[in-house]
This record gives sequence, C-alpha cells and structure tokens, in this order.
Amino acid sequence: MKVIISGYGRMGHMVEKELAKRGIELAEASEDICSVDPEVAKECVVIDFTWPDAFKANYGFIAKHFKAAVVGTTGWNDIEADVFRAFEEAGTPLIYASNFSLGVNALFAAVERVSAMLKGNGYTPAVEETHHIHKLDAPSGTAKSLGKLVEANLGTEPEITAHRIGEVPGIHTVTFTSDVDKLTLTHEAFGREGLAAGAVAAALMTEGLKGVHEFRDLL
Repeated sequence: MKVIISGYGRMGHMVEKELAKRGIELAEASEDICSVDPEVAKECVVIDFTWPDAFKANYGFIAKHFKAAVVGTTGWNDIEADVFRAFEEAGTPLIYASNFSLGVNALFAAVERVSAMLKGNGYTPAVEETHHIHKLDAPSGTAKSLGKLVEANLGTEPEITAHRIGEVPGIHTVTFTSDVDKLTLTHEAFGREGLAAGAVAAALMTEGLKGVHEFRDLL
C-alpha cells in the first residue's frame, strides 16, 4: 500500500511518522491535493487532515482519482450527502471519522450503550470538550458526534460546551445527571499520536473495501 497525505501540518507530520513506524510507503505529502498526478493518485490511499473549506473544494478530485480515502477532516456535515454520493458514484472507498482515536471510538460505543440504558429515567445529558487554541472548529466534530449519539439513544439533545485553552490535545466528557446521581464518561488525549495511528489503521482497512464507512462501524 502507498499513501499520500493531504494537509502537511501537525497531523500530517504525525501520520508520516506512523507510516514510517509501520513500514508503509509515503508517496507524497501535499498541501494541494488537486495538484497530485492522477496516475500516481490511482495507486495511492489519501489520508486527509486539512480543514473544512479545503476538503469541500477537494473531495470531488479525491473521489475521482484516488484508490481510496481516509478523511479525518471535520466540519463538512452540511455537504455530507454530496460527499458520500461522489465517492459511491466513483466507486472509491471512503472511511471517515470525527476522531480516529481508538480510545474515542470506545467512548462512542460506551456513550451509545449508556444513553440507551438511561432512556426514560430522568437523566439530563451534557457534552463538554476542551482543545488547543489552534483548533478552528468549535464545538469539535467529536463533540458533535457524541451529541448525536446521546440524542439518538437517550432521546434528549445535550448541551455542548467548547473550550479553547493553550495546547490541550483534546478532552471530551459526557455527563448524565439525575436527581439521585451523576454519571461521567471522559476521554483525554495525551497527544495526536492516537489520531495518526487510527488513520493509518483505517488506510489498511481500505484494501478490498467498497463503499462509504464511518470508522467506528468498522472496528
């Protein structure tokens, strides 16, 4: 498998290190994915950690030309249907996630189960997230995903609170409060390495895969 990184910022460099650790070939790291030679692209999986406007501008090229795509960029929910259609029509596998950390995906599973168990028993949910000051979106895509899971399974939309402090890699907390107790579920990232490891694991999953998939559904 060969990989091209789209977006060569902090996450791009982390992905590069993870690829090297696993002995996976990095064909190119690009700040402008649409400038990649289509003949090269068709042999490569692209791992995209850019920003919402960039992905919105680039997803058509990625779907048309790449062997497969792993997308960790968030903030494109408003065009989700168009993105999925583009990849499905092109026959290009897509794995996407609001967070590729295995720990966060375990949190997703826990929140889904707990929300369903507490439904109808008087619990008020809330989601709180804290990230570094460089993060562009607020609340985070992960917090929004947690909110959707709570709403779908508990039947109540949670309040989501976002904080931007220093260089915090990422903390996500979901609470369920009733008149008699409070349940708290928290994931704290110590760095971005977990995101890179999950994204590379997802890239390996694209071999022989068809269609559009959310990462947590493949775990």
